[in-house]
Amino acid sequence: MNSVSKHEANPASHFAWLRGLLKEELSPYPGRSARVVRMVIAATLVMIVDQTFHIPYAAIGAIYALTISRESPQATTRFVRSVIAGFATAAAYVLVGAMFFENYPLIRFLWVIGTLFLMFFALSALTDFVAATGFGYLMVITIPLWDQQIPAEPKLEGTLWAVGGLAVAGVITIALEIVFAEFRPGDPVIRAVSRRLTTVQALLSAYAQGAEPDRLTETEIVRLATVGTSRLRSTIKRSGSAAPYRDRIGALVALTGRLTDIALTLTYLDTSFSEADRQHALALAGNLDVIRADLAAGKIPRPIRSDLHNDLAGVPLLRELGDTMRLIPEVFVGSEPQTNWLLSPPAAESSQEMFVADAWSNPEHVRFAFKGCLAASLCYVAYNFLFWPDISTAVTTCLLTALTTVGASHQKQALRLGGALIGGIVAISAQIFVLPSLDSIAGFTLLFIAVTIAAAWIATSSPRISYFGLQIAGAFYLINLEQFKIQTSLTFARDRVVGIGLGLVMMWLVYDRLWGTSAAVEMKRTFVGNLRLLAQFAREPISTDMRVAVARSYSLRETISTNLDKVRALADGVLFEFGNSRRQDLALRDRIRSWQPELRSLFALRISLLKYRLQLPGFTLPGPVRSAQREFDSRLADALDGMANRLEGKPWNDIALLRHSHEELERSAQESDVDGRNEDSIGHVLSFLALSGTIAGLAESLSDELV
Repeated sequence: MNSVSKHEANPASHFAWLRGLLKEELSPYPGRSARVVRMVIAATLVMIVDQTFHIPYAAIGAIYALTISRESPQATTRFVRSVIAGFATAAAYVLVGAMFFENYPLIRFLWVIGTLFLMFFALSALTDFVAATGFGYLMVITIPLWDQQIPAEPKLEGTLWAVGGLAVAGVITIALEIVFAEFRPGDPVIRAVSRRLTTVQALLSAYAQGAEPDRLTETEIVRLATVGTSRLRSTIKRSGSAAPYRDRIGALVALTGRLTDIALTLTYLDTSFSEADRQHALALAGNLDVIRADLAAGKIPRPIRSDLHNDLAGVPLLRELGDTMRLIPEVFVGSEPQTNWLLSPPAAESSQEMFVADAWSNPEHVRFAFKGCLAASLCYVAYNFLFWPDISTAVTTCLLTALTTVGASHQKQALRLGGALIGGIVAISAQIFVLPSLDSIAGFTLLFIAVTIAAAWIATSSPRISYFGLQIAGAFYLINLEQFKIQTSLTFARDRVVGIGLGLVMMWLVYDRLWGTSAAVEMKRTFVGNLRLLAQFAREPISTDMRVAVARSYSLRETISTNLDKVRALADGVLFEFGNSRRQDLALRDRIRSWQPELRSLFALRISLLKYRLQLPGFTLPGPVRSAQREFDSRLADALDGMANRLEGKPWNDIALLRHSHEELERSAQESDVDGRNEDSIGHVLSFLALSGTIAGLAESLSDELV
């Protein structure tokens, strides 16, 4: 259960629900003000520098300062390299294209279409998001420039100015990141996880004392459960860390989110706590304190006692909290128990790779590129057919819209149209009522800061409404920053608004009308698909070639991880869909959100077991145990496929077969002759059995919940 669902249970009206949503999304949270300050300072400095020195493309530079990733201080150096690489590659690409295709209109048209496809594919498939966005920004700037009927020299100068303008934005943002990093040491994900654990601990401590939690704790629980963990997962994904680190920390974040959801449910129940319940709550609060302290110190969390109040029947949710809590140390099984492992994640395994692991195996990357290319191409054809180059902001709008991570078509539509409309109204109103009375850049700076603060505050909400803020800023900047003077005519603003509107209409047409689908349907389809992918992962390795086996396993792992994030984004989008099936869709959303942490934990544990399947040095098992493991993994895969079949209304396999295979696995390990083996070998077998037992328990629990 979550707060939004609570609001939806008996809503007085859709407007009451919307007011509640906005109140929750726009409320302050720890770190929000600091992030908004960074965004506003970066965009304002870019604007002042560009306006003072008349650097072209100031609007794109200011937008870039707002959208460039700034979540991880550890990635600052990578930002510098990425910005330079993205801009340099784009500039070279544009100039080479101009050399070969400038005098051949038809071939140039095909080159532009291919470039748009490449731009959107890079956004989806490149491992370096910063470089991909830099490449995309430069493309949307220079394509209209090279279409103009002017000499080649101004086109070349314009291209170089575009590189310079975006480089200024990148350098300013990076410099601010370095400065602010000095004031916020440590891993931002671990800090956010610790904050959630502290809040849940405060709630349990209140129950342990026989008192009701204070208003501040309840409010924080509601906020954290509503915001969810999508922002943290985005930080993990763009951290540049190794895949094992991302997977384990991703599981940690999911489990922490589950703890928050359970704690929120506790606040809604009118439950009487017995003395045994209070003692249990006190013990759980102590365990959370231990986990939080270990994470804060950069250590792997210590295992939690499994025999604590197992016979408790008073408050089942306390037992669920304990079960979820015990999974946290499990996801780190197999990690090196060294200090600062968490706070100093290893370099990415694929740091030398240009594309993500599933770039060529996951069709979603090509599908995303094709849809983005089609929308941008329609805009390109439209403004050239109309001989109206001043509405070329349509292509820019397509790029900016594609940067969003929200997953639902109706949600995207509402955020795009609403944000652009508000931003356009604010920009035009400023030109009519405010700008004529300003005579210096100081006055305009105050106006710019006011609008940017409002836009940045909205942009730092959860993905449910965050893109609304970016659209407001984008529309305002494109109208007021493109020329270095106060506009005395609304023609310029009109053209920019028409271009933004054209881009939004084309994105709506392609994404919502041609390939649109219900967020609830897509959420269920993606969740079912992840069950089947995890079943494939459980059967790995299939190939006897170690190199092929590792590459395939890594590709599956990346796809599953991406889809886990996609399910959460789609779940957020369900809230923006209305109709006769809304109540059923919200109920499905709540169920899938409750299943997600268990599935993510099962996924993380399967990654830990893969080393035993691959028989890596130090992780070899006796022959009979290996055979039993293959049988167990096969039954687990069948069970996961059966769960997917059950959700699709098809015949499904009985989970009892998995339970039986796990018993056989334990029996094989017990009967296996371990005499003469060293202590480490015995320890690996015991760790393997513990992991397998946890996986079997998770699969059985998930299967029961799917009924």
